[in-house]
Amino acid sequence: QVQLVESGGGLVQAGGSLRLSCAASGRTFSSYAMGWFRQAPGKEREFVAGISRGGGITYYADSVKGRFTISRDNAKNTVYLQMNSLKPEDTAVYYCAADADARPRRVVVHLNDYDYWGQGTQVTVSS
Repeated sequence: QVQLVESGGGLVQAGGSLRLSCAASGRTFSSYAMGWFRQAPGKEREFVAGISRGGGITYYADSVKGRFTISRDNAKNTVYLQMNSLKPEDTAVYYCAADADARPRRVVVHLNDYDYWGQGTQVTVSS
């Protein structure tokens, strides 16, 4: 069982930056592919960014490419999402997720492939 706890959300003006963190429990963090998703009011949860088990491969949704960066520190059991040039349309609850079955050097994109989820952290971008 893995527990994921997100932090770092908040209110920021358009054009600003935030860094989200997701701390994982357990001793097998490096065996999980990790991802960030978001869900805006009235919308479905959508993929934002993913990172492979070792951190060498990343993948982004087109809407955040060039503005967001996902990274991980396996020694600290933590995955990060650096968000720059934020837009009002980035407003959502952001969730981190872990896939315990991912193969090495693979990024997991599909929501249903993830096994564990955090509780979410609110990001609000004002115009």
